[in-house]
Amino acid sequence: MGLSGLVPRRVDAATKQGILELIDQAVAAGWQQRRACSYLELDERRAWRWQQRRQAGTLDDLPVGGHPVHGLLEAEQDAIVAVFDAWGEIDRSHRKLAHRGSREQLVWVSPSTVMRVLAAHGLVLKAPRRAGRSERRPFPEWASYEKHSIWIYDTTHFAACPDVAVVTVMDLVTRKWICEIVSGEETSTQVQACFTDALELEGLLDRALARHDEIAARDPACLDAPLVSPILLAVSDNGPQMTSGSTAEFMAMCAIAQHFGRPGTPTDQAWIESLFSHVKADWPHLEQITDPAVLRAELELVRVEYNTVRLHAGIGYVTPDDEHEGRGPAIRQARRTGLFRARRLRIAYHRSQRNQRQPPPLAGAD
Repeated sequence: MGLSGLVPRRVDAATKQGILELIDQAVAAGWQQRRACSYLELDERRAWRWQQRRQAGTLDDLPVGGHPVHGLLEAEQDAIVAVFDAWGEIDRSHRKLAHRGSREQLVWVSPSTVMRVLAAHGLVLKAPRRAGRSERRPFPEWASYEKHSIWIYDTTHFAACPDVAVVTVMDLVTRKWICEIVSGEETSTQVQACFTDALELEGLLDRALARHDEIAARDPACLDAPLVSPILLAVSDNGPQMTSGSTAEFMAMCAIAQHFGRPGTPTDQAWIESLFSHVKADWPHLEQITDPAVLRAELELVRVEYNTVRLHAGIGYVTPDDEHEGRGPAIRQARRTGLFRARRLRIAYHRSQRNQRQPPPLAGAD
């Protein structure tokens, strides 16, 4: 029967019958009933009760519960079914149907009661209509997960300067905050200016122009020519300044491919959204600055601290500058080595202390 351990407190009639048959076989083979019950880990008194109930034909347990004084009336159950027939296609929720019943002056019950009555009558509410879920479009295969391969950019605002937009570019792989543009406008011009600064700061501007010239020099009629990939991928949302034709022309001129997230899905740009949330939480004074010039100067200082001082959990608790410059793997390996060495030293210390302990003196000894 596959029994192991104590017999549960409540079992069905088939299980009881099977256990009693095992006891009967053991007794017929010369075992004492107490020994058989002990072997099956069943209380002997329980076995006697089951045998008496078997003779009476009542091995099945009685249904739980009784007749509560606050139980539903038949008229109330009929009213719940009537509310379902009239409003089920509209409300599509047992919670709404419970409130609909009281609104229509028909029945006053809890949502859980509505759900129980509908289940007892075999009535099922249709799930509300939901928009189909979409999946995030993957990055192209040529975009490798290393620095200067995937950049992400977006625009944010600060509370005390609501009319000032801050366009920010970040390396998605190393989490380095490359640069930002603080401006009173939020157009493709700011995007172009920010990317120009970022390319120049990272030493990629000449490479971008050379790659553009290489792409432009290709003969469109030559189908056998190898494909020339862009220098990097720019990830963003579907803001008008990101999807404008001017931005697309600038990105093409710089040999930068664009990748847009799904509309209304900020998690597709989680890396840059995380940057904005941490900057505003870790440096709350930025939300109090009212002068755009002061905000621009403070953001430059914060960017340096963010890149060189603050440890980033997403890249193994190193700074973005460490990861960007290639020092991250060595730092993480040094920590793993240090943890291993410290553990070995602690074990050696406690073993040496244990060997040097002396037994406590006996009571009354001189």
